[in-house]
Formats: sequence, C-alpha cells, structure tokens
Amino acid sequence: MNASPVLVNPNTQHWLTFQLDGQAYAAPLAQVSEVIRVGELTPVPGAAADLLGIRHLRGRVVPVLDGRRRLGLPPRDGDADSVRVVMLSHASHAVGLRVDAVGELLLPGADAMAPPPPGRAVREDDPVIGVLPWKGGFAALLDVRRLCRLPENEAA
Repeated sequence: MNASPVLVNPNTQHWLTFQLDGQAYAAPLAQVSEVIRVGELTPVPGAAADLLGIRHLRGRVVPVLDGRRRLGLPPRDGDADSVRVVMLSHASHAVGLRVDAVGELLLPGADAMAPPPPGRAVREDDPVIGVLPWKGGFAALLDVRRLCRLPENEAA
C-alpha cells in the first residue's frame, strides 16, 4: 500500500464539501478550480467504468469521473438539479468529479483531522486520507491526486 500523501497541514486549509450517496466528502479548496453543471459529455470507448466521458472546458479537454463509482458507491438513477461537477486540479492536470450536491466550506480547528474509520474497505488507490467532524457525523477528506489516479511523482 502507498504511504500516506504529504499535504499542507490539513487542519489549516479550507475544504469544499460535497455529497455522494448521503455521505459528505471534501477536497482541498486550493485544488478546486470551479463548480459547474454537468453539461455535454463525450463517452470514451474502453475507458474505466468510473469515467463518464470528456468535455471541453475553456479550450481544454477534461475527463469527468463519476464520484459515486470512483468511491465504490451505488449508481444514481437520473440526475437531480443539485448534481454538479467539481473541477479539481493537481499539478497541470484538470479532472471533473460528478457529485450529488455541493456543500459548504470547512476550516477545521487544530488537530481536528482523524484517520479514516477502522473496519472500512481499504483499496490500494484509496483516496480517503482522513475525516473531519461535521454536522453530527464526519466528512471524508480526499487526496485529489489519488482520487483522479494521477501520477505520484508530480508535485502539486
């Protein structure tokens, strides 16, 4: 299994929350470029099951992942008005992540981040790096590089 990613202190950075199958997830705000509507996607034959397709965005071709499938959650029937694509960036890469709804910004207090809960399924490419208490539950914190399956040797 890969070593834990090195992040800027996760307790001092802002996180954007979003919902997937009723669970809160969060990505570092510094790696979120924008939130957009799904729009038209072009399928990619033979692509991974979690790749919804590609779309053109301001002169770039950007892959869009299904957040539910990427995290092993059940698929969603139809798209609600709240469905959005969170545009994530890592180094020179841009990847869209379709989410059920976008939430709010979190700024954790000192030492608020905890390790992921024990007993959950762990995958080699698991993007969950920790959790933060949030609204009586928790928000799972995501490593954008791992979530988007980007090369490990590129700096953010």
